[in-house]
Amino acid sequence: MSRILGLDYGTKTVGVAISDPLLLTAQEFETITRERASALRHTLVRIKEICEEYQIEKIVLGYPRNMDDSEGFRCEDTLEFKKLLEKRVTIPIELVDERLTTVYADEILEESGVAKKDRKKVIDQIAAAIILQDYLDNYRS
Repeated sequence: MSRILGLDYGTKTVGVAISDPLLLTAQEFETITRERASALRHTLVRIKEICEEYQIEKIVLGYPRNMDDSEGFRCEDTLEFKKLLEKRVTIPIELVDERLTTVYADEILEESGVAKKDRKKVIDQIAAAIILQDYLDNYRS
């Protein structure tokens, strides 16, 4: 059975979430970190490994539009990342609105009692899971 991968692309991290085989739920998976914003080779290789290991059928990539629906430099960076990823994997990559997902992820961590200093380790994974769960919920309906 195939799964869907959710990605929250950031300047130095990529949060990764993965669906269950029935495409009902999203689970946090890992955060891929890099030293520099432009050092993407390891990130792309790791995403390809995950896709192969978990038989990923689609990737949903958070697209960071501004609150007024305009597209800024982060959208440009995300589109460039998508192009690089498309050269590594042969599965479809769909852009999905990710506005406020990091805010929601931070709220979830705060409500769960996670100390502010410890949130950085997992916030991108949770944001990726929110992006993916939103996609899965809309996918079913």
